[in-house]
This record gives sequence, structure tokens and C-alpha cells, in this order.
Amino acid sequence: MAQAPPPAKKPAEKKPAEKKPTKGADSIYKKYEIKDGKLERKRPFCNRCGRGYFMADHGDRYTCGNCGFTMFKSKTD
Repeated sequence: MAQAPPPAKKPAEKKPAEKKPTKGADSIYKKYEIKDGKLERKRPFCNRCGRGYFMADHGDRYTCGNCGFTMFKSKTD
């Protein structure tokens, strides 16, 4: 006897994508500090990309998220 083909599966329903929280203005205030009435940057700018591209602090080095440039911190004994 011939077997009947298996029933067709229904396509899975897609779940709506969850919205990621936006960075907002709080991330800007973490990059600057006011000392003696002057604005001081906490992290350096990228040497390749120029002003406006902050480098990420990774403990022993700074890395640019835009171009990947890495600058190692100097060890002071």
C-alpha cells in the first residue's frame, strides 16, 4: 500500500522585532568633564578619523570603533 504524503507545514509566524534602547543624551555627558570652568575630554579622539570620533577604553589600549585604529597606553612604573 502506498502511504499518503505528510501534511504540509504552515510557515512559522515572525515575531515583531524588539526595539533597542537609544543612547540618548546621557552618553554624551559621560565623555566630557568640567574642571576649573573648562571642558575636558575623558577619552582621546582618533588620530585617523579626526575630531569627533572618540576612542574606546579597553584597559591597556584605546581603540577606534569607526576605523579600528588601536593606540596602546604607555606603562609607567
